[in-house]
Amino acid sequence: MDSFQRLEALVDSAGVDGIEEANALLRRFKGRSEAVTAAIEEFMLDFMTLVFVVETGEDDFEKPIRKLARTRLSNLKGLIGVAA
Repeated sequence: MDSFQRLEALVDSAGVDGIEEANALLRRFKGRSEAVTAAIEEFMLDFMTLVFVVETGEDDFEKPIRKLARTRLSNLKGLIGVAA
């Protein structure tokens, strides 16, 4: 499973332990460019928000935040592909 497939799985499960794993998976891409670093930060912020929402049981917010995290991940994947 590549890094982005694993990140997608982490978005699906959205558990607290996934935050550290996501950081570890993305660490190797940081510093490639300002755009990539910004995209990583945006994804992580949305992912941490998703984890918070899931952990607190705010079901009404889970679906839109999960969609936003997936969009950010897709954008990041595109940037990594371009920057690579």
